Amino acid sequence: MKAFKAIVSGKVQGVWFRDSTRSEANKLNLVGWVRNLSDGTVEVCAEGNESELQKLVEWLYVGSPRSKVKNVDVEWRASTGEFSQFEMRF
Repeated sequence: MKAFKAIVSGKVQGVWFRDSTRSEANKLNLVGWVRNLSDGTVEVCAEGNESELQKLVEWLYVGSPRSKVKNVDVEWRASTGEFSQFEMRF
């Protein structure tokens, strides 16, 4: 098990990015959370199987249909096991 924290920039708020991220993470059996930040970016924290995490990172570069992702800054981490599901945070 591994984990990552990512900051996604571009047109990623108000375009169903968080909900789409949660949906994608659930399809990949990942746990963690996604939230909007005050600077217009979106923060994602995810844990799970490394190959599935890599698929989510690849998806983040594309994003939801109405988003326009400019950059994804990913920091890989050790898994903490603190999450039981993938949720949207506010």
